Amino acid sequence: MKILLTFIFALYYTCTLGQAHNISAGYQKPEDPLVIKNLEDWQDLKFGLFMHWGTYSQWGIVESWSLCPEDEGWTQRKKEHGASYYEYVKNYENLQKTFNPIQFNPQKWAKAAKAAGMQYVVFTTKHHDGFAMFDTKESDYKITDPKTPFSTHPKANITKEIFEAFRQENFKIGAYFSKPDWHSEYYWWPYFPPKDRNVNYDPQKYPDRWEKFKQYTFNQINELTTNYGKIDILWLDGGWVRPLSTVDTTVDWQKTIKLEQDIDMDRIGSMARKNQPGIIIVDRTVPGKWENYVTPEQSIPEQPLHIPWESCITMGDSFSYVPNDNYKPTKTIIETLVKIISRGGNYLLNIAPGPNGDFDPIAYERLEQLTPWININKSAIFSTRTIYPYHKDSYYYMRSKDSKHINVFHLSEGETYQQPSLYRFEIAPEQSIQDIKLLGYRGKLKWKKDKHIITIIPPDHKIEYVAVFQITVK
Repeated sequence: MKILLTFIFALYYTCTLGQAHNISAGYQKPEDPLVIKNLEDWQDLKFGLFMHWGTYSQWGIVESWSLCPEDEGWTQRKKEHGASYYEYVKNYENLQKTFNPIQFNPQKWAKAAKAAGMQYVVFTTKHHDGFAMFDTKESDYKITDPKTPFSTHPKANITKEIFEAFRQENFKIGAYFSKPDWHSEYYWWPYFPPKDRNVNYDPQKYPDRWEKFKQYTFNQINELTTNYGKIDILWLDGGWVRPLSTVDTTVDWQKTIKLEQDIDMDRIGSMARKNQPGIIIVDRTVPGKWENYVTPEQSIPEQPLHIPWESCITMGDSFSYVPNDNYKPTKTIIETLVKIISRGGNYLLNIAPGPNGDFDPIAYERLEQLTPWININKSAIFSTRTIYPYHKDSYYYMRSKDSKHINVFHLSEGETYQQPSLYRFEIAPEQSIQDIKLLGYRGKLKWKKDKHIITIIPPDHKIEYVAVFQITVK
């Protein structure tokens, strides 16, 4: 069944070092019972960790995009890294020869993320530049190749180490994989210069070359879904690699797609499902049966979406590591989580490891600050679903899956949380209330219900970041 969606997006954050993605206009509900179950479980998790990491972290630049010969803000190249485009590409590719993140310790990441309430991880096994952070047999442009200094490290197969560490902490495991590969001669054929992000030759004119790229992609995804333990999510980026018939010309970035780039997702998806029964496949921005959930980037929909969705948003300004990045305050991160889950989505928060193999200390600080608030309010966050009126004024609503509780979150302006003189919010008039608690407060609240309005007298209690009222209904 196909559900057509129309909605307007509020660009919640301005993406200065990346690219905002649209959501495809159609959603096709999966039919596989194992996928449906996996999606339902994934929607219970609410909060995940995204990690963009590659050789580009050594220069502290945007992930992959400086290789793209488009004149956009996120594709700009620094002159000190190469006087010409081709010199720049050569120097960029030579970053493989110096990449040695010896402080890499995924167990440290997993424990910090778990304490902060995160329950699934999505890691960039290969971004658009084609550098594989796993031991692929299809290319020597990879973390385990002898040209890479880290290849001699006991944890050289970074993807395997990350997946195992997070699996030990009971995370769902997501493998990000870029469909376009700008290093592959079968995508950017060296005979022609690249013109933009798209394939630089006509696949219909050179079908044998395109067939080799399709097989190369198939083989790498087959490796990831057979050699790396249980994979719950295959997160496919690079939505311009798609059948030409699926291009939406009302979307600016899709207007550049002029060539047929059908990579045969039916073959890839069927293989991945055979290797990993029930795996969620996210073919971003390409409508159809392989886009099992949709992925607004650096933005939050203004209204609830009654389909599976996830906002991927950076903790800093960039998806990739940038020295002295501007990390969002903890209060902002929590408020973002509340807004996303009140509209039915999951929050995939990106933290980028640096060239040494670790997070910035500020990122750990933010995760530590999240931990006590999450622990106090977890019963109102996880395994919840949307409920009308979703959001009104400073109040955001959710319900427990069993509908025994309605959770009302109150946000305030400013750097610190400020209680109002009275809490006043609406609830369905027919709703019979058994009790109301302020999570984290052990005293008894003074409240009353007048038709559809609840009024609560603020208790003498310090609230960090966001107040959460849990209403038990009969």
